[in-house]
Amino acid sequence: MPRPRRDSEILPAKDRMENAFWELLANREYHKITVTDVVREAGVNRNSFYYHYSGLPELADSAIMHIVHNASPTLPTPGSDPDATWRENMTNLLQSPEHRERLDRLALIAGPHSSPELVDSLRDFGRLTIINSLQLPDKLDLQTDLMLDFTIGGMITVLSRWPQLRDSVTLDDLLDEDVAVLAMSLYLSLSRTDLIGYWHRIFRNNLLAAEAAQ
Repeated sequence: MPRPRRDSEILPAKDRMENAFWELLANREYHKITVTDVVREAGVNRNSFYYHYSGLPELADSAIMHIVHNASPTLPTPGSDPDATWRENMTNLLQSPEHRERLDRLALIAGPHSSPELVDSLRDFGRLTIINSLQLPDKLDLQTDLMLDFTIGGMITVLSRWPQLRDSVTLDDLLDEDVAVLAMSLYLSLSRTDLIGYWHRIFRNNLLAAEAAQ
């Protein structure tokens, strides 16, 4: 006689439907996915689906929002070393199966099975997450707003190429000085931290290292 399953072993219906959405999107175009497909994949009934969601677009928004929120990187704290934070984030990204799964799923939104609506949703949630994480004001000045759009656009471009990169990119690639400096510069520019001081420190350390090598 099979052992009864404990409640803790069964994912809530919303989690199962979001997982079903990602599984289906990996195998077919978004506009070809139906509510029937979702409930069948998730093992729930249609009443359960419509109890939680008004339709497939709301499910998609919920799935994207949760992935973006859970994939948010650790941000440097006042007085911390942004380089160390970058190394911590990149190490977690490549060595944590959970982080890689989130990245794989986000890449689906920038992939061939997606739609303009899904990309817009990813862009909106990405912007909101960065604004909240950096505690930016509700009304952004033009420079910050443009930098935010530039950052989100770059992230979506990287996600579109992730299927080709995921098996070849290494930790050393992501810890390359040029990559790290670019990423930290974007962060510092958005957070209005002492960007000039950061650059002065980078150049001073590089100069000292060059002099020591002579």
